[in-house]
Amino acid sequence: MDVSVDYPRRVAMVSLHTSPLATPGVGDAGGLNVYVAEVARRLAERGLHVDVFTRDDGTAPAEVVEVDDNLRVLHVPAGPRGPVAKEDLPDLVPEFSDRLESVASAYDLVHSHYWLSGMVGLALRRSHGLPLVHTMHTMARVKNGSRPSGGVTEPDLRALGESQVVSGAEVLTANTEDEAADLVRAYGARPDQVSVVPPGVDLHTFHPCDQQESRELLGVAQDAQVVLFVGRIQPLKAPDVLIRAVARLLEREPARRRHLRLIVIGSASGPDAGWSGTLAPLAEQLGVGDVVEFRPHAERSELFRYYCVSDVVGVPSYSESFGLVALEAQACGRPVVATDVGGLRHAVRDSHTGRLVDGHDPDDWADMLAEVLDHPAERVRLGANAAAHASRFSWSTTAAATLEAYGDALRVARRRSFITGAWFERGR
Repeated sequence: MDVSVDYPRRVAMVSLHTSPLATPGVGDAGGLNVYVAEVARRLAERGLHVDVFTRDDGTAPAEVVEVDDNLRVLHVPAGPRGPVAKEDLPDLVPEFSDRLESVASAYDLVHSHYWLSGMVGLALRRSHGLPLVHTMHTMARVKNGSRPSGGVTEPDLRALGESQVVSGAEVLTANTEDEAADLVRAYGARPDQVSVVPPGVDLHTFHPCDQQESRELLGVAQDAQVVLFVGRIQPLKAPDVLIRAVARLLEREPARRRHLRLIVIGSASGPDAGWSGTLAPLAEQLGVGDVVEFRPHAERSELFRYYCVSDVVGVPSYSESFGLVALEAQACGRPVVATDVGGLRHAVRDSHTGRLVDGHDPDDWADMLAEVLDHPAERVRLGANAAAHASRFSWSTTAAATLEAYGDALRVARRRSFITGAWFERGR
């Protein structure tokens, strides 16, 4: 694409707390990492020069990683060169921002991801007048309103920071219309400030596949009934709901034990990291330890095979801004049973590509899983519809919508500069 003057030529993309080079599902890496990596790559393919700035945590192979033509990841020294708990990262925002001050003038626009990066973006907007586009990914006030019982409450500092970012950004991008409404309702965003930019899915990696072949490759019995969970192991993602639902299925029909399997793929994450250690004992306590298999998170090529092995993918999250796992699973032709919350309402079409469950009652989840597992023809129908539905989401489409948001931000910034300049001239 020939980038016109209506669009930025050089973009500083900020992802302070997690690198687009990190493996999703490990630590704090997740859908946000995939989003940043894919959008940055697609924008670079369109001719923009994109530099992604992330904190140097000591895991990068080099200070500057040339990912592709026009795309680099730069690792910024801030705090110790090692892991830092996410709750301690706000203290590092000033140092991170200061490090970018000397290079900020080389860019036309800042695109920040998550509130910590948004605070960096605000600093660069103030000091260099750079237009700011911000993507929340998740919001404190929304998460606190839907967190599981006993779950960690997002701090007031985060909610305050998010409010400041909303007040200062030229454009906010939201995954769905519902998220756009949350920005207006919970943070006072102006409706004309928000652009809806649906995420995509890597359709080259995730696509309809042969279940029998995949089961042979991974040593899974052909007659198994496989429920799959993929994601970070934390209360918000609620893999325990699937363990309880599987236990309910076996209570109702003990004969299922010969065939039923629940595969949980993911790694511990966040301040609740210790919680992951409760899941295996929970499975044993409920009498399903022999049915549940725990695996660490895998590279996407291996993850693709596990989607292919499954009969149904469960996404029992308490909150999701969109639900990338649901989209990846459907791209592989797998029906999804998901909680009827947030972006999952858009990622999964109820009774067409999967089923949505109201709440987290294990009996309700057992009912929905059984509907898919016990009706092969319906499972095939849902899977075919799921693949067609997911095929409409591509990262190229996401990048195109992001580019339009950039154009809007530049126009807003120009109007602001004109008004400020005119007011200054009148004041003289």
